[in-house]
Amino acid sequence: MNIVLAGIGAFGLKHLDAIQNIEGADILCLVDPDLTKAEKIAEVYSVKHTASNLTEALALPNIDAVILCTPTHLHAEQALQCMNAGKHVQVEIPVADSAQDALAVAKSQRETGLVCMVGHTRRYNPSHQWIHNSIQRGERSIQQMDVQTYFFRRSNINAKGEPRCWTDHLLWHHAAHTVDLFQYQTGEPVMIANAIQGPIHPDLGIAMDMSIQLKTPSDKICTLSLSFNNEGPLGTFFRYICDSGTFIARYDDLVDGNEETIDVSKVDVSMNGIELQDRDFIHAIKTGTEPRASIVNVLPCYQTLHELERSLGKN
Repeated sequence: MNIVLAGIGAFGLKHLDAIQNIEGADILCLVDPDLTKAEKIAEVYSVKHTASNLTEALALPNIDAVILCTPTHLHAEQALQCMNAGKHVQVEIPVADSAQDALAVAKSQRETGLVCMVGHTRRYNPSHQWIHNSIQRGERSIQQMDVQTYFFRRSNINAKGEPRCWTDHLLWHHAAHTVDLFQYQTGEPVMIANAIQGPIHPDLGIAMDMSIQLKTPSDKICTLSLSFNNEGPLGTFFRYICDSGTFIARYDDLVDGNEETIDVSKVDVSMNGIELQDRDFIHAIKTGTEPRASIVNVLPCYQTLHELERSLGKN
C-alpha cells in the first residue's frame, strides 16, 4: 500500500516511525512546503518522492492513501481533496475546527465510500483500551472522568519545541481527545456541555486556560481542565472513577487508585498508539471495514465541541 504523508512536523515523524513497523505499507511521498526539509527526511527514511504541495503528490501514480499531519485549518479542505481524488485518508486530530466542516468531511466519506478516519489516538492507547475492554465485559462502569491537559506554550511551537506557522487551540484540538474518549468509553452521547475560559492571549488570539464539564443521559460526568500556562508535568492525565475501582492513565501507562501498575503490554500488538491507529487505517482499507476512529464514529465529538463553543458565547 502506497501512502502519501503530508506534513512532517512532530506528528508526521511519529507516523513515519509507525509505518516502518507495518508490513505491506510504504510511505511513497512526503509533502511539506519546506522542500529542503522534506528531502532530508526522505533520505533518512528512504522515501522515494517529495512534493511541496498535496496536489502534486496526489498526481503520482499508484497512490492508495494519504495521512494528513498538516495545520488544523487545512484538515477538512485537504481531506475533501483526497477523497475527491479517490484516495483513502487519515486526518490527524482534529478533522476540522468547526462542526460544519466536520459534517462536510463525513458527507464526502458517505458519498465516496472511501476510508476516512481521524487521529483520535486515545481510542488506541493500550491504557485506554484496557479500560474500554473492561467496561465492555461488564466489569465496571464509569461514574466520572477527571482529566488534566497541561502544557507550557506561550508561542507557536510544536511538540518538539519547533516554531510553526499556525496556532494551536485548547478547544478544537486538545479538548477533542477527551470529549471523544468520554463518549467512546461511556458509550453515551453528551447531553450537557459547558465551558468557561480565561483571558485571550494578546498575540496568539486564543484562550490559554479552559474548563469543561460534560454529562451523559445516565448522569456520567467528565471534568476537563486545560492550560497552556502550566509550568510542571506536561501532557494529559486521565482519572477514571468507576463503580468498581479507580484508574489513572498517563498515555500508555495505567495504574489503579493506589498507584499500583496494571500491565497493559498484552492489550494489543504494540504499545504505540500512533502505530495502532495506522494499523487500523491500513486494515480498514484492505478489508473494506470501518476503522475504530472513522469520521462517522468521531463526529459526535465535533458536534459537542460546537456546543461548547456556543457556551463560550461564540456563534
